[in-house]
Amino acid sequence: MKNFIYDRTIHFRDTDAAGVVYFANVLAICHEAYETSLVASGIDLKSFFTGNVAVPITSAKIDFFKPMFCGDHLKVLLDSNLISADSFEIKYQIFFDGESQRAIAIAETKHTCIDSIIRKRISLSPQLLQWIKFNQ
Repeated sequence: MKNFIYDRTIHFRDTDAAGVVYFANVLAICHEAYETSLVASGIDLKSFFTGNVAVPITSAKIDFFKPMFCGDHLKVLLDSNLISADSFEIKYQIFFDGESQRAIAIAETKHTCIDSIIRKRISLSPQLLQWIKFNQ
């Protein structure tokens, strides 16, 4: 299995008053990894996010095993899987850089492809299907 790897350093803005990463910001970091993987597979982000096709997140889940602090260097491993003709999931494993034995967090997002005008499900584009294969 080939996973896409995204490197990220935790910034002060990612943390809460207790000095640890705010939970929603970890999902934002996962979304950064998703966007970066789209670019790495040859997808133009501007056209991808402004066309008549939308791929909203319909489900999100995250589990934390260790806290993350400002200055921590992370590796986010992304794995995409086809669910149906119009949906896919992305599984993320987050590690401290250099420590790949145990994930410090795992997340999952599910996405459904829709026509952004009529808001009805449509099949994933060949471009997205290629991206899914690229990240398996």
